[in-house]
Amino acid sequence: MTEAQNTKRPGALIAMSGGVDSSVAAWLMQQAGYDCTGITMRLTRNETLGQSGFHTCCSEKDIEDAAEVAFAMDIPYEVLDFTADFREKIIEKFIRVYEMGGTPNPCIDCNRYMKFDHLLRWAESHGMEYVVTGHYARVEQDEATGRWLLKKGLDEGKDQSYVLYNLTQEQLAHVRLPLGGLHKAEVREIAEKQHFINARKHDSQDICFVPDGDYARFMEDFTGKHYPAGDFLDENGKKVGTHNGAVRYTIGQRKGLGLAMGAPVYVCAKDMGRNTVTLGPNEALFSPALLANDWVWYPFETLEAPMEVEAKIRHSQFSRPATVYPLENGFARVVFREPQRAISPGQAVVLYDGEQNLLKLLQPQEDMKYIVVVPRINMVSTVRLPNAPCLFATVDFCGQDEPEVRFYSEEATEHED
Repeated sequence: MTEAQNTKRPGALIAMSGGVDSSVAAWLMQQAGYDCTGITMRLTRNETLGQSGFHTCCSEKDIEDAAEVAFAMDIPYEVLDFTADFREKIIEKFIRVYEMGGTPNPCIDCNRYMKFDHLLRWAESHGMEYVVTGHYARVEQDEATGRWLLKKGLDEGKDQSYVLYNLTQEQLAHVRLPLGGLHKAEVREIAEKQHFINARKHDSQDICFVPDGDYARFMEDFTGKHYPAGDFLDENGKKVGTHNGAVRYTIGQRKGLGLAMGAPVYVCAKDMGRNTVTLGPNEALFSPALLANDWVWYPFETLEAPMEVEAKIRHSQFSRPATVYPLENGFARVVFREPQRAISPGQAVVLYDGEQNLLKLLQPQEDMKYIVVVPRINMVSTVRLPNAPCLFATVDFCGQDEPEVRFYSEEATEHED
């Protein structure tokens, strides 16, 4: 056996969804000399729910397409059943966040708990160095610091760095994203040249377990609960109508309210404990800043001083200029140059320094917290609180541009005068 024949090729687990992106990612890694194994995660069983035929992942047709591409490439292929974990970590959390008044993002949670947790551990246990996906983003290592950086994909229209914000340094070291330097048209061209069955397949766009978009009906079917009707309120707390259950509405929503108010109104707030939905004009939805915790920074360990960044509060929007200020207890305050519309609990804010994804934020996590800002902490007893764990804060500008922010736990407020 020659020395070249004795050299072991690096192993790569390819997360194959059955779509064109992960198929081309597999082909590119094979061409680069990696020993590839295709894996499809079975997360739901759409057909058993009568939900086949939508633009989702995880269907039986997706599994068939992934298997056919793997066969054409002559690489090993397996289907791993993670339906139980997906139910616990993704679906049940999705329902909890909605029931607590938030707006969840299950696709981000799926990346966190499924692709880059389960698959990385499975790859390691089978002697593979890398997990590969078809995301449009780039992973690079800073030569000066040795830290791993997550950067935007070159195709701005397809960039998916936002949904990968929760990757740790250890995970980034074992992740490869070969599509980060390509445009979608180039990916489809490669697939067509290789005669892949999915070369012209539609991209998945819907939540895999709620492909028709009716998440409230799904939640009722899944839990056996019925979400009762309640009151629509105006900004002054006056009843102006009846809604069909607070979980059916999201912050910023206008369509589907079923009200004639004489002027456009939008969902501005929800009180899940009282089952009320507050409506108001569009301008009431804009906020100049947000407070958030659980930051993980990519270029450095911690933020030591205010920093100018670009911030995104949802995947579908462009990033906006902002300044991030470090605060106590792991919090940071993001102040936007211009007020932003419909900032909602349950969403993630991702900050960018130029092209790279600077940091990540999970807000909220499993035990979702509301941040209640009051002029004085002894006013907490007069505030009607949401039916959820709360963190309290006072904000004092003291005549300065940068505010002084103090945080209090629920227990601490009991001892304040």
